[in-house]
Amino acid sequence: MHTVLILSRHARDYRALVEAAHLPDLEIVATSEPSEAMANAASFDLAFGEPSLLRHVVPSMTALRWVQATWAGVEPLLDPALHRDYTLTNARGVFGEQMSEYVFAYVLAHERKIFARDASQRAGRWDPEPPTRLRGKRIGLLGVGTIGAALACTAKHFGMRVKGYTRASEGCADVDEYFHGPLTDVSALFGSDLDYLVSVMPDTSQTRHLVDAALLLALPPRCVFINPGRGGVVDEMALAAALHDGRLAGAVLDVFDTEPLPADHIFWRLPNVRITSHTAALSAPPDIAPLFIDNYRRLVRGEPLMYRVDFERGY
Repeated sequence: MHTVLILSRHARDYRALVEAAHLPDLEIVATSEPSEAMANAASFDLAFGEPSLLRHVVPSMTALRWVQATWAGVEPLLDPALHRDYTLTNARGVFGEQMSEYVFAYVLAHERKIFARDASQRAGRWDPEPPTRLRGKRIGLLGVGTIGAALACTAKHFGMRVKGYTRASEGCADVDEYFHGPLTDVSALFGSDLDYLVSVMPDTSQTRHLVDAALLLALPPRCVFINPGRGGVVDEMALAAALHDGRLAGAVLDVFDTEPLPADHIFWRLPNVRITSHTAALSAPPDIAPLFIDNYRRLVRGEPLMYRVDFERGY
């Protein structure tokens, strides 16, 4: 018999979906409050929920065997002060569609001059400047996992050329050029011919401030930087300087070092920045619950769990 703690702001929805799967030998406790879970923390051998909430309970879960995170990023559970004697799995393979919608909403808005058209309309000004097209444009992807592969597929639909930086996966046929090597050489690997650079890298000690002054300097002034991945991958002050000085055409930023983004942060005041408040790809219970259900069945059958996280690598 297993007992799972479902700890999420959407605990009720997750519970209904898990119960509907009729999983064998599973007792479910669901709550949105870590404090409610603390009293019986030692009785849970499984957990399913948001890392930011689970981190408060995990230290007291002495019988814990497995945690299924509802997020792709699990940084709150990677704190070395927390115990790691359990299997941690994250959410993968479910965010590609949302990320593609997000990234290409802004890519298309940029090419079709949608924001400029809106400003012209509000001013009552006829604006016949022709738009540009995506066909033939070049997009660089920092990270080509399941999300990067989805972005590459969408880019090829529009006739773009795709460059991808990866340390492991090379299975995406939609990437025209793969790059490897030390992360410090990313600027040289991509060269200076990108129209867009999109970061979907995990936030680890190795990727911290990967997007730094050197990489930004290597990009052409026409390039737009888009970050729906992790805030820690970007040196925010270096990016702000590049945007302020016109060394980049613009940036679309969903994630930041500090969230919510402080009201006095320079990003709010830069006219070539779009801020989207960590909404690029949200964890929807109907998308995430099947990951737990499938992995639970694997657990019962004694099979390896999908999407295991390496605590040392951080993903």
